[in-house]
Amino acid sequence: MRRPVRTALRHIFLVLGGLVSLFPFYWMLVLASRPSSAIYKYPPVLTPGDRLGENIRTITDKINIWAAMANTALVAVTVSVLVLLISSLAAFAFAKFDFPGRKVLFAVVLATFLLPTQLATIPQFVLMSKIGWVGDLKAVIVPSLASSFGVFWLRQYATNAIPKELLEAATLDGCGFWRQYAHVCVPIIRPAMAFLGIFTFIGSWNDFMWPLIVLNDPSKLTLQVALSQLKTAHGTDYGMLMASSLIAVVPLLLVFAIGAKQLIAGISEGAVKS
Repeated sequence: MRRPVRTALRHIFLVLGGLVSLFPFYWMLVLASRPSSAIYKYPPVLTPGDRLGENIRTITDKINIWAAMANTALVAVTVSVLVLLISSLAAFAFAKFDFPGRKVLFAVVLATFLLPTQLATIPQFVLMSKIGWVGDLKAVIVPSLASSFGVFWLRQYATNAIPKELLEAATLDGCGFWRQYAHVCVPIIRPAMAFLGIFTFIGSWNDFMWPLIVLNDPSKLTLQVALSQLKTAHGTDYGMLMASSLIAVVPLLLVFAIGAKQLIAGISEGAVKS
């Protein structure tokens, strides 16, 4: 009798936790479909209204949100794919190959965790300005490709996940580095790569400060920078702001829904293997 009670309590707790987690998204939908004054009402309005379409039209009149979404998608997808490629190659080399300076180089990678990201803002901007990339999406993409977290995460996973004997057998079969990477390493570390890919995509999609600094062409703005233009000194239209936030968060929810299984597998297996 005690076990069914525990199971029921666990399910109730999970349902309540899920409702608490989902409520902010529902509240965003409610405010996105109502006028700005709805946020000040007491008791609060808890049902969606009929102004979602009007708020979205107001957004499109003020900013080119669809172009900004396309720019952001281009940046996020490009950064995610290249970070996965670069980080997995470096991680495979650090985990399974003995070469001169390996420990020193990996120590340098770890040392970068001690440096705040903001420390590189001015030098990076000066560099982007010197090579003429200011105002171009390349200035957002390229500095994001060096992911010390990605190298560390995949290296920790690959160290224990890839058997040494499997690599030795592949070598005996005539497989060089690239074939070992493509046919041995990548299939084994795929869960960890899925986690890193989703993590990187979300980070790139939500990035605000660096794109704000280097992008000055209205046609090249990313989504977060474009949305910041909706706030004015004369006040904020919260209905419009919530509608824009809803538009911005939908792609992230889709990415998470598609990759949730791999994401959870990557986190859990990575924790065990680390």
